Amino acid sequence: MGSMIELTASDGHKFGAYKAEPAGKPRGAVVVVMEIFGVNSHIRSVADGYAADGYLAIAPAMFDRVQPNYECGYTPPEIEVSRGLMQKASLDDAIKDVTAAIKAVESAGKVGIVGYCWGGTVAWKAAAEVAGLACSSPHYGGGIPNHASLQAKCPVMFHWGEKDQSITLEAAQKVKAAQPQWEHHFYPAGHGFNCDQRGSFDAASAKLARERTLAFFRKHVG
Repeated sequence: MGSMIELTASDGHKFGAYKAEPAGKPRGAVVVVMEIFGVNSHIRSVADGYAADGYLAIAPAMFDRVQPNYECGYTPPEIEVSRGLMQKASLDDAIKDVTAAIKAVESAGKVGIVGYCWGGTVAWKAAAEVAGLACSSPHYGGGIPNHASLQAKCPVMFHWGEKDQSITLEAAQKVKAAQPQWEHHFYPAGHGFNCDQRGSFDAASAKLARERTLAFFRKHVG
């Protein structure tokens, strides 16, 4: 359904992005921020899903600054390499790339953002720092507790896994306490529960989280 395009950030960095077009006139646009595994087949399928729901979807390749065209699966060695790239990646640079992605799709209308894992942290930071976002839906962003005091400029819907070993339930509850004005949903699942290619996939939780996010986008994006 989609294809890779090239974007340019404000600092001149050129990077890839997977763009998926809806069948008819877009209801708006959705930026899909990847996990640490790159814009792989799973993230492309997520973007395709939002395109099928009527949105112009774009998934920027956020690791292109540290390793161009990186994508992988979920074996322990691949996870280890991905974590290393995440540690090299700058959240401030990620915000520049998200901003470029928004500009690439804003002609479709209002723009929402959804992020998973590391991308969940990016989606939360973007809600506070990027102008032009209609709403943000971060899923189990590991770095969010470290940025719990950020002040979002748009509505936010958080998704947390109650069995998440990366973000303890206690840490997620602290974020909820610091950000009580936004929606917080908790699922009986572990980290990465949305990804149907990971062992932590929880079909019921993933379905519910997606339905809630879609309703959220319908309300704030179109």
